[in-house]
Amino acid sequence: MRYVYDVLILVSLFFAFAGVVGILRMPDAFCRMQSSTNITTMGMVGVIVAGILYSLLNLHDGAMAVKLGVIGVFYIVTNPISAHAICRAAYRHGVRPRKPMKTDQYGEDMTEK
Repeated sequence: MRYVYDVLILVSLFFAFAGVVGILRMPDAFCRMQSSTNITTMGMVGVIVAGILYSLLNLHDGAMAVKLGVIGVFYIVTNPISAHAICRAAYRHGVRPRKPMKTDQYGEDMTEK
């Protein structure tokens, strides 16, 4: 069973590494924000699942597994929402992508007066 835990943690490390590469290579703040969200959301999933399996199969502690599951669901739900809010705030404060956008849904919401 140890190999399953290791594989799950390696999957998390892969997403964390891919996100770091994305942060270094992406051209603007919006793309970098997507990469950083990838690190924190997908990088966490494997670790949480490994923790749930470990607590159930090795520790025989269902309460810990439930707590980890709740933390994982909370993290998966709130992290993309907070990243969207940060990107929207950056757009409202004048940060723009390098290339012009084909669809500007952020700009549609803003009223210039």
